[in-house]
Amino acid sequence: MNIFLVLAIALAIIVVLLRLKFPIGPAMLVAGVFIWITKSMDPLLLFQAAKETLTLQRTYDIILALYFVMCLEIELRTSGALAGMVAALEKIFSGVKFTLAVMPAFLGLLPSLGGARFSAPIVEEAAKGLNLSPAHKSAINFWFRHIFEFSNPIIPGMIIACSIVDVPFSVFMKNLAWLTIISFTVGYFILIKPIRSDVTKAASENKGRHYFDILLSISPVLLNFILVVGCRINASVSMLIVTLLLFFVLWGMGRKVNAKEVIFDAIDIKMFINVLTILYFVQILTVTKVLPEIVAAFQASPLPMPVIIACISFIIGVLTGLSQGHVAIVMPIVAAMGTGDMKLASIAMAFGVAGQMLTPTHMCLIVTIDYFKADIFSTLRPVFFCEAILLTVFSIATYFLY
Repeated sequence: MNIFLVLAIALAIIVVLLRLKFPIGPAMLVAGVFIWITKSMDPLLLFQAAKETLTLQRTYDIILALYFVMCLEIELRTSGALAGMVAALEKIFSGVKFTLAVMPAFLGLLPSLGGARFSAPIVEEAAKGLNLSPAHKSAINFWFRHIFEFSNPIIPGMIIACSIVDVPFSVFMKNLAWLTIISFTVGYFILIKPIRSDVTKAASENKGRHYFDILLSISPVLLNFILVVGCRINASVSMLIVTLLLFFVLWGMGRKVNAKEVIFDAIDIKMFINVLTILYFVQILTVTKVLPEIVAAFQASPLPMPVIIACISFIIGVLTGLSQGHVAIVMPIVAAMGTGDMKLASIAMAFGVAGQMLTPTHMCLIVTIDYFKADIFSTLRPVFFCEAILLTVFSIATYFLY
């Protein structure tokens, strides 16, 4: 069966099952099994994919980092630090709109799955009284967390891309950083500006404490950044260290949090199963060699190279939901076309990121809709419009500038 027909049917299966209210994990699993049936039907490949999923360090890094971030969020929420931070930010920015956009964006500077879970309660707190739907809050959290995909030097995809294409990060950022500005602007006008913010919240009598809450809530992100980037500590280990430190800091300040509540309320079996299932789906794509087959099919087509790179990047982004995924597969092709070709490299990044922003395989999306209990299609609808505008502006600029 033609590889593109296989993928179309697999994606249709996912969409139909999600429409029927199936959990994301089982829906992805059914689509993965369908791909396996059409490509091999060798039981050993399913076993191999399962073994790789359960033995890859990435699997446990993701799950443990997510768990510890959920612990961190419980500590900040139950201690009142999150509410205090939002109250202070509302005063600084004279309203909640800017807070809704800025805080997920700031926390997105630290590229971790758990970050989406950390910024979600901040969006929830800031949106109190605004009558926003779960999908609207989910879309805000998801979109603004990823506006730095084109300009953050610690995004794994950016690191790998610069290495493969053999260009300094400064050069790569010079060609792509403007997309971060466009992303914020587009997201603000589509997701934030239409919000009616005529709700007046009571002024706080303890302003000094609330301003300190900003530092208290942001310091875990800054410390985690230092540990991961400066000390090169594993993300899950770093989150464990930060979580423990915050626990004792809160106790030392007299803001006692319940250790039992922190440890057990952070266990979300449904979410962990969804994460494992999606990682298993990605490994099925790997062991059945679907991804190389997609690349080969496009390379054999008569399409112009920029169009080929854009299509491959977008499709791989959709299938893997990871910046490392589309970068590791597409950037070697770009490098083969000519080391330092910033036009093709920029196209690969822009369309790859668009693909990973519009797929249920994206872990941050799973975490976000799980927190807000939102519908995935209602969440992705405004994200789709934002991406359509972003890619249109990028394509026009690329056509005339290069």
